[in-house]
Amino acid sequence: MNPSAPGLLTLSSFLMSRTGQAARRRLAIQAERRGLRLWHVMVLCALEEDGSHSKGELAARLEIGSSDVIKVVDDLVGAGYVTCTRSSADRRRVHVDLTAPGRSAAAGINSDLAAADDEVLAPLSGEERLRLFDMLNRLNGHLGQAEAGPDRPAPRPEPRPVRGHAR
Repeated sequence: MNPSAPGLLTLSSFLMSRTGQAARRRLAIQAERRGLRLWHVMVLCALEEDGSHSKGELAARLEIGSSDVIKVVDDLVGAGYVTCTRSSADRRRVHVDLTAPGRSAAAGINSDLAAADDEVLAPLSGEERLRLFDMLNRLNGHLGQAEAGPDRPAPRPEPRPVRGHAR
């Protein structure tokens, strides 16, 4: 699909946007195959990586509205992937934890998403993938700091291993 204004193809930010849309579609397809949406995946992965969170912590960490987190968590409770328990110290605080099926689902979806990542990055060598990851991570950190202010440190996630390519 070519845009009606070909000059847009000379803008890196436009190309990143188009590439991001195509990549998101592939990630969403993988999630849908498991009966999930991307927000479900984000919550499952956050819980898998860092353990129990309150709903408020999930909303802040994932930059999702509180009411949206409540709906997503309710969906995941219904699927048997998470449990919710009230804090004994603060009854207003609800902790969300993965269940055994939730851990299994998170592991499976991580594998599916890695396959989608490989599909999107197929034209790139292992070295190019690592350079792209570093550049995108730096841009993401820059934009995150610009939006939040100079006092907020930018996260530096580690790239996942590149399958089929030596590092």
